[in-house]
This record gives sequence, structure tokens and C-alpha cells, in this order.
Amino acid sequence: MYAFEFDDLTLAYQRHPALHHLSARIRRGSLTAVVGPNGCGKSTLLKAIMGELAPVEGRLLRHRLTTADIAYLPQLGSIDRDFPLNAGDFLASGMWQQSGAFAGLPVGSTEAIGQALAKVGLNDFERRQIGKLSGGQMQRLLFARLLLQDKPVVLLDEPFNAIDTRTAADLMMVVTQWHGEARTVLVVTHDLDNVRAHFPETLLLARELVAHGKTTQVLTAANMFKARQMCEAFDEAAEPCHLTRKRA
Repeated sequence: MYAFEFDDLTLAYQRHPALHHLSARIRRGSLTAVVGPNGCGKSTLLKAIMGELAPVEGRLLRHRLTTADIAYLPQLGSIDRDFPLNAGDFLASGMWQQSGAFAGLPVGSTEAIGQALAKVGLNDFERRQIGKLSGGQMQRLLFARLLLQDKPVVLLDEPFNAIDTRTAADLMMVVTQWHGEARTVLVVTHDLDNVRAHFPETLLLARELVAHGKTTQVLTAANMFKARQMCEAFDEAAEPCHLTRKRA
């Protein structure tokens, strides 16, 4: 059974392809790293799965999954930390999105928030202002929010970027836990050593598919060299894609 299927999928901005002719299948319950050179379409693929970017050509099949079934963590730099919220209210706001602003928080929410913070190493941080958190602490808080959302699918865009080694190791343990719970997890990352150590499957992109499968078979020297060549050869001045769209 598959969570997602990409069938000759092309994604574009202003009709210029960012990722094209991708065909691959992501199994339910799999832990998959999405890797490749900068600008190769990794984040673009996650946005498409979330419905933020429609296919220009081909199809993206979710197999009865909707965006309500997906917990999505964008890159840390895209998070607005200037809004005056403490950590507890920040987590509670994520729960309001699920229950509705006028329904009130579910019974036991305060306890659940405390437990989520404890799981990511932020014990007693409920009253700490998010604007005063370090980058690593903020990433831990975002993982706590994902824990509370409790979704069957988790998408993470560069979750280990610009944080300290200890925080990265702690958060990788959370990712491993999600995999052990049979959730489908896709992680965009540049840390190939971490991928080799923890990710059973890898999707290697370079504006198009280079390889997909077992990590040991994907992260070969030949494939990595091919990915660099493909990305460097991409023509930014290429003709725009046609406007024939097939809906997922």
C-alpha cells in the first residue's frame, strides 16, 4: 500500500519547471529521506504534497489521504517568531486549528502540552516567549507541535539545519519513534551521514529523479556525481511548461 504516488509529475513556478517527470511511490509507514543538490526540487515536492503547488503535468496521488492527515514542518526560517506568544500558547494554537477556534481546547490539553514539551526536552517552557528561544529550542518546540497534531503522515523540510548536534540527535529520536509507530515520514535533508545512519529509504532528486529505493543503493558515488551533473546542466532559460494540468 502506498501513501503517495508521483506519476510523471512536473512542478513549476511561473511555468518554469522546478521538478519534472518524477515517477516514484512512497510506501505507507516508510521513513524516506529526500536529498539532492540545492535547488533540485526537494522543498517543492513537499509543497505539492501539501496542496500548495498544483501539478503542471502528470499526477500526484494521495490515496485517500488529505492535507488534514499530514503534519508539515517547513524550514525554520519561514516561521514568524515576532508574534507575542509563549510556548504553551503556541502549542495550543496548533490544537485550535484541529478543534476549531470556538470549540475550545480538548480536555487534558494542558497535560498533553506539558508531555509534548517534555518529550522534546523543553520541560517547564510553557511560559517562555517564542521570540526568546534559540534556534534549537524553537525547532524542539515545532516538533512538540507535530507530536500534538498526531498525524499519520509527517513531512519535514530541513529539520536538522542550523541547530546544534545534541538537538539534532534528540529530534532524530522523535523521527525514529514516528517511524516505529508506522507513520509515513518524508524528511528533506542535506545531512547524508544522518541519512545513511537512520533512513531505510532515500529519494535522490536533481530537478528530476536520479534514484529511489534502499538508502545503501541510492547514495552511491555514481548517483551523487550524476545528481550534481544533472542539476548543474539545468537550463534556467528553458521554455515554459505547457499548461496542460492533470489534477491529483
